[in-house]
Amino acid sequence: MAKVNGMRDLKVDVVLGAQWGDEGKGKIVDLLAESADLCCRCQGGNNAGHTVVVEGQDYDFHLLPSGLAHKNCSALVGNGVVIHLDQFFDEIEKNVKKNLKIDNTNLFISDKAHIVFDFHQNVDGIQETQREKNSLGTTKKGIGPTYSSKASREGIRISDLIGDFDLFTERFRSIVKSFRAAHPSLTVDEDKELAKYRQHAEKIRPYVVESVSFLQDQIKAGKKVLIEGANAVMLDIDFGTYPFVTSSNCSIGGVLTGLGLPPRFIGNCYGVVKAYTTRVGIGPFPTEQINEIGQTLQEQGFEFGVTTGRRRRCGWLDLVVLRYSNLINGYTGLAITKLDILDTFHEIKVGVDYKLDGKILKSFPTSLSELTRVEVIYKTLPGWKTNISGIRKYSDLPENAKAYVQFIEDVLQVPVSWIGVGQSRDSIIQKA
Repeated sequence: MAKVNGMRDLKVDVVLGAQWGDEGKGKIVDLLAESADLCCRCQGGNNAGHTVVVEGQDYDFHLLPSGLAHKNCSALVGNGVVIHLDQFFDEIEKNVKKNLKIDNTNLFISDKAHIVFDFHQNVDGIQETQREKNSLGTTKKGIGPTYSSKASREGIRISDLIGDFDLFTERFRSIVKSFRAAHPSLTVDEDKELAKYRQHAEKIRPYVVESVSFLQDQIKAGKKVLIEGANAVMLDIDFGTYPFVTSSNCSIGGVLTGLGLPPRFIGNCYGVVKAYTTRVGIGPFPTEQINEIGQTLQEQGFEFGVTTGRRRRCGWLDLVVLRYSNLINGYTGLAITKLDILDTFHEIKVGVDYKLDGKILKSFPTSLSELTRVEVIYKTLPGWKTNISGIRKYSDLPENAKAYVQFIEDVLQVPVSWIGVGQSRDSIIQKA
């Protein structure tokens, strides 16, 4: 292995959502975390939700990296993540009650991560109400207002909380004043909040590290590092279907800025693809099926959000989205999840192109007015009408199921590495 700056050129692996989120990233992270020493979150907040099922026990992760489901894997919450501390401590407590080991010996938080305050969440709700018919369908977890605070340089970081508390108090009162000026209906009991955060400061302190040097020291020491992206590329603040997106960069760029990693450290980048397409909330969705097909996918796939419980909109797989997604993230491999949900279909359609005003589009449209008018060109493939949930070898899949996977590979020119055929940890087929 080549030497770089006197050290081995060690690489980290990355798992990213390739559609509109809810692809089953937690399942793939769980698979890779078995051999990882450290699992890192790079962006987002508790608006994300990853589920891992181990021996019938469900573990829901929102802020915590889901690699913690493995006892030998530690976790880092990076500087790009925004942290609601009440949720953070609550999530630790719930998972510890399910017999996971989580403490300050295997969980670390960046001192540069920004804090989500309760008033951020309240403002999130106020703003969504004010938008009326132009609402964005946010989770109302305060993510957008917190990133806004960060961008306007009013935000408060973990380092501020565990540092000089008098200065923290001054900055807290200042940011509350700013938000009250913009939202007169906002009420904040400042003294009560400050008393709570004085306690939080001591509780969080043992978990906090200077994350850039911490992570690179781990890499230099030969530790195997896995990066877990939240949300997905079509919800990326720059590349997604703006404004119906999240407030962070949930594509490959967010990995670098959300952890302080140089590009040369990136090794494999795995895109997680649901075998069909879903999205939560509002926004354009060209292959959506508002019919019996969509209802069947929703019911059989149990398509309800981990974080919000909202029903997910469902439709056929969209390869136009995935081609665009691959252009941005440069996947070295794909994981296709929930292939078993297609078991009952006689035929399966796949969106392969968009047509607008009689012309095939060469790229994914940025204009939402165009995106809402596109006609999807479908390729129809035969279904397999067989229960594949118990299959563990690729060679044992029905020929039509293998043809479906092969079609995706051929169009995207990216190898499929894994195929998910159920919820449990072992319900996965290693293909490559």
